[in-house]
Amino acid sequence: MTKQLRYGLIGCGMMGHEHLLNLSLIEGSSVVAAIEPNASMRQKLLAELPHIAIETELDDLLRRQDIDALLLATPNYQHAAQLSEIFAQTNLPVLVEKPVCITLEEVANLRQLAAAHPAPVWVAMEYRYMPPIAALREQVTHHQQLGTMQMLSIREHRFPFLEKVDDWNRFNRQTGGTLVEKCCHFFDLMRLLMQSEAVRVYGSGGNDVNHKAERYNGESPDILDNAYVIVDFANGKRALLDLCMFAEGSRYQEEISVTGSAGKIECFVPGPGRFWPTETLGEQPVSKLALSPRDPKGPHEVEIPVDPALLAVGDHNGSTYYQHVGFRQAVLEGAPVEVTLDDGLKAVVLGMAAQASIEEGRVMRITEDGFAFEAV
Repeated sequence: MTKQLRYGLIGCGMMGHEHLLNLSLIEGSSVVAAIEPNASMRQKLLAELPHIAIETELDDLLRRQDIDALLLATPNYQHAAQLSEIFAQTNLPVLVEKPVCITLEEVANLRQLAAAHPAPVWVAMEYRYMPPIAALREQVTHHQQLGTMQMLSIREHRFPFLEKVDDWNRFNRQTGGTLVEKCCHFFDLMRLLMQSEAVRVYGSGGNDVNHKAERYNGESPDILDNAYVIVDFANGKRALLDLCMFAEGSRYQEEISVTGSAGKIECFVPGPGRFWPTETLGEQPVSKLALSPRDPKGPHEVEIPVDPALLAVGDHNGSTYYQHVGFRQAVLEGAPVEVTLDDGLKAVVLGMAAQASIEEGRVMRITEDGFAFEAV
């Protein structure tokens, strides 16, 4: 008999809804109660799950006895306070959307509170679980085509930030900044692929094209729409992030390249299918992996298709489904948590350091423990 895992959902905006749809594909998983203060989002939730219990306060949700795990998918600036309440009031497992928090003070506080929490805490870093990126990681980790790995380049050329409830994603004070909100995924990938900790961060970026005419209560958005970030690692390797959020005409949204002494491995990932102009360009391209040895020269490309059923229930190439499978195994079978709270916090710190580097025009040094930074 399939073990049951009953969720309490905190926040059902765009990502909360994607989690909901992916959980519907996993036998034995169900969402039994939720909090969603926005009326239109709540109506959409009830259309999907008419029998779900709707709570108005977090305390009421946390007191329920019919919940086995919590899924936190609220706006970024709410995560730290809500996690603190969860840790104080429950022993429940938690899957929390990235970024875990948006300030260094919150980083320190959450580390302390989480140390006493007895259940798994998993940070939702969807990009790890995209099939083409997982295939890239497999090649980097277990095969020798690269030789000695030296350089990592991550390019994301994509569409502008989408509209969110109450426009919360237009301001750094609520998102942590673009390099925290959007790019903690990529700093997590850097640490994962490099198998080392960051020591220095330098960024250059701006708010140059998007959102220029937008006003919210008379205030202009201050989020970055493009940046370069260089990260040096303790093992002598280096990584580059190339972000542009006004390049939705690109064939691929993510292009990741790992280069070593003997060759190069790349993966190419298209963006969300709902944005691809099939009427003019036909079918969306399939993700692919390219292996390019130095000798014998010449790239070898392999397509990495994603299950159409998974593409249909989210914007992240099936990754939301795969991370839920992993979280379920951690909760019900005692499997390791693959993306720990510390992983999530260190990725946030790198994003904060990159934001600070751009604002101050200085290199940022990451502290030895990886949980803070200072200007050089």
